[in-house]
Amino acid sequence: MFFDAYQPESFFDEMFYQDGSVRPHYNGILERMRELNTETFDQKCQAVDLSFLRQGITFTVYGDADGTEKVFPFDLMPRIIPSTEWTFVERGLTQRIEALNLFLKDIYGEQRIIKEGVIPAEYILSGKHFCREMMGLKVPRDIYIHVCGTDLIRDESGNYLVLEDNARCPSGVSYLLENRQAMKRAFPNFFPGAGVRAVENYPGALLKSLQYVAPMEKENPVCVLLTPGHFNSAYFEHCFLARQMGIEIVEGNDLVVRDFKVYMRTTSGLQQVDVIYRRIDDDFLDPSVFRADSNLGVPGLVNAIRAGNVNIANSMGTGIADDKLIYAFVPKMIQFYLGQDPILGQVETLFASEANQYQHIISNMDKLVIKATNEAGGYGILIGPKASKSEIEKFRALVKADPRNFIAQPPIMLSRHPTWCGEQFEGRHIDLRPYILSGEKTTIVPGGLTRVALNKGSLVVNSSQGGGSKDTWVLHSEG
Repeated sequence: MFFDAYQPESFFDEMFYQDGSVRPHYNGILERMRELNTETFDQKCQAVDLSFLRQGITFTVYGDADGTEKVFPFDLMPRIIPSTEWTFVERGLTQRIEALNLFLKDIYGEQRIIKEGVIPAEYILSGKHFCREMMGLKVPRDIYIHVCGTDLIRDESGNYLVLEDNARCPSGVSYLLENRQAMKRAFPNFFPGAGVRAVENYPGALLKSLQYVAPMEKENPVCVLLTPGHFNSAYFEHCFLARQMGIEIVEGNDLVVRDFKVYMRTTSGLQQVDVIYRRIDDDFLDPSVFRADSNLGVPGLVNAIRAGNVNIANSMGTGIADDKLIYAFVPKMIQFYLGQDPILGQVETLFASEANQYQHIISNMDKLVIKATNEAGGYGILIGPKASKSEIEKFRALVKADPRNFIAQPPIMLSRHPTWCGEQFEGRHIDLRPYILSGEKTTIVPGGLTRVALNKGSLVVNSSQGGGSKDTWVLHSEG
């Protein structure tokens, strides 16, 4: 009943083949759905929304005249990944994070990848997030990216492609964890027998990763989560993760540097801090080194890091690894540092800063996706085929003014997934953000956060731009 009028169309559909038959790993949920009617399913959706509202599971939309706090939209139809498919993705992500960490160690050290001509020096040194303060600084365990959210999409043939790496302060994992709890409440009888791998151990795994990179391999290190405060769009997540890990959540004025050591102000006096899980950008970390007007950071923090008395996750300067221009070189990084071919593919990328590619980009903006190299959250993007002439002209001027800050890619029609649209299921485009932890070993949450573009025809999945999310089920077996 639910899917009688559903059309896979010409996109890769996660649940259905082109002929309308269901993919085997969706058989279980399809049978469960046949036991429900529209009214019952809608009641479950409303119950989840009310639960999210009561728990304060929200995000912030800056500049919205109707108010900034929004309940995070959640679609009750899960995205399902069979075990062999996930094993492939997991191998590819593990390979990728290893290469990215080696890249960061290299560019802030010997810079072999520059000296041997693999990546032009100007691409790295001109990057907005290249951090000169990191030069020559050895970080504990040689781990720079402790938490990474790598965005994956699937092309028209169903191949997984890396769209971008989020190596600074990736957000969204709290929604992944809350989505799972919501699914268990919505389908209490079905879920235990569905053969879905657990995700609930993420906070414990994150804490272990933080403890592993404590300075001087200190036992029982004190870890804290540094937040910009309750006005930040991800503040719910900051509180959630700190609570789940059993560590203190602090703001900049809760910390003080004395004798090149970081201390936390407590009711019983100062307590030394060993590891800071920071959820603020480099520019705001230390007003004595970066932005002098920052009230979010800790004066003297960089000196304490340099002295080896505190570590931060992720390290300063990791943003150069998710620069969208540097992204194009990750396959070469994998070959250079690991001597391997990339397991996961990625999207062909053109550089506006290259004379032979610049003119092609300028002349074909209506056929390309144009991205600012250091924006996030769905901002700084022009989807040429869907853009108006005025939007194209605006971006053309931006590219001409600062070519280094823009790349171009061919449009990829993201895979689609059945999504509840009030009265029936319709296809909506999705991506996937798995969360990768680098510690004593690489740990990847089974699945990740599936984000869905709720607006019909939209390719933008970000919550700030009309997106929502789904629970992601990785099966123990093929289903």
